Amino acid sequence: MSLPPTKTFAVLLTALLLLTAAPSADEKHLSVYSSVATYTLPVVDRTGKEYVGLLELLEPFGRVNSRMEGQHWKFRFNEIETDFVAGRSRARMRGKEFELPAPFLIENSRGLVPVSSLSALLPRFLGTPVNFHESARRLFIGDVATHVTAQIENTNPARLALNFSSPVNPTISTEPGKLRMVFSRDPVVAPGNQTLIFDNKTITQANYSEANGAADLTISAAAPLMASFTNNGRTITIAALAQSTPAATETAPAPGATPPVLTQTPSVTAPQFPAMTSPPLLAANGHRFIVIVDPAHGGDERGAALTDRLAEKDVTLGLGRLLRHELDVRGISVLLLRDGDATLTLDQRAGTANAAHGAVYVTLHAASSGNGARIYTALLPIEGPISGVFHPWNSAQAPSLAVSQSIASEIIGEMQKQQMPARAAVASLRPLNNLLMPAVAVELAPGPNGTADLSSANYQQKAAAAIADAIAAKRSSLAVQP
Repeated sequence: MSLPPTKTFAVLLTALLLLTAAPSADEKHLSVYSSVATYTLPVVDRTGKEYVGLLELLEPFGRVNSRMEGQHWKFRFNEIETDFVAGRSRARMRGKEFELPAPFLIENSRGLVPVSSLSALLPRFLGTPVNFHESARRLFIGDVATHVTAQIENTNPARLALNFSSPVNPTISTEPGKLRMVFSRDPVVAPGNQTLIFDNKTITQANYSEANGAADLTISAAAPLMASFTNNGRTITIAALAQSTPAATETAPAPGATPPVLTQTPSVTAPQFPAMTSPPLLAANGHRFIVIVDPAHGGDERGAALTDRLAEKDVTLGLGRLLRHELDVRGISVLLLRDGDATLTLDQRAGTANAAHGAVYVTLHAASSGNGARIYTALLPIEGPISGVFHPWNSAQAPSLAVSQSIASEIIGEMQKQQMPARAAVASLRPLNNLLMPAVAVELAPGPNGTADLSSANYQQKAAAAIADAIAAKRSSLAVQP
């Protein structure tokens, strides 16, 4: 079944944004590997030192937000509050002071910490050991490293078997006499930069090195090479081709076998895009104005423990269903990304919303502290200059940010009419950064009756009605054109 032209463009745009998420080779970046997420962050040079954004660094591991108080940058990660001061190397956490190796910096309300501080700083927040390859800017959180062993087979033709402790998916390219594998997203490690010399006349050596957030394994040989993957990506076999072997073979692979990748010409591993559902562009009632409602968490991801028995994912789902109803009675079409206890990745949420060509995106959260609601808009990461019509995946929200802030203000006004305290905030709260449409996050906090209000249908209804009223008020300026 073919997609309508509008939807085809939306899916293509989402795919291109995902592709641009990979950092440019000439930029400095930090790669972070953990059991929670693997991601890359830009590194900037300031006063002769390398710096990285603290919010972006910790965002995948918990709830983060910040606020400015004069020269003080108040940062909160889960239940840990830290006080940084612009231009000073001393910070305060849990009532105790600690030193940074270089001054803390604030740029556009963003907190930057020196890269050299990460080995000592991150365990304070995460409570787990980290292994930082500082010269290569590769950060390993917990026991996540993938180890590799090499074994040469003096057969005819020669073969080199590389066995990895976990599946890998490198980018592969060639040049005369060499086959190169670059591991950007795989936590591949070896004992330091090293060269293995093989007692073989064809495949002579393997060189391992690390730089700029990636590991590089280059195989040198006296003949063209081909690479094949087996053992579910845990084994890569490099085989030499006889000089008389043609560039392409007509021989069909054995049934069930993974065909080898011939490497006379460079080949690049295709990017893996998140699975996306296919929501209709037009609702059944014919409305073109579609609001994407995204109850946060779900499935294996419970979110915050609001009480001993109440998980955040349950509150957000109930609130999402009520918001869908409130929008529907106002004649506004809704795509509810999660209408059950489903597990969705952040990229799946963003990809589905973008493909649906929504007019507004609202993600719903809940917290056991504070009161009323907090309305967040995106805190965009530092990105390089934009080239062409596509924005990098991590700052796709940039063109819509002003409208997002306007919607947030409208929601706050409507909540205050309902006698619900509400305030605006900015946070590096994915997937807000990745969305092409105006996007806000609404975090529902306890009401007059404390955390008991979080599971109260009446309290949730009041919040849902305020959000729906705000979106209805902005509808004329946000209507999607055919």
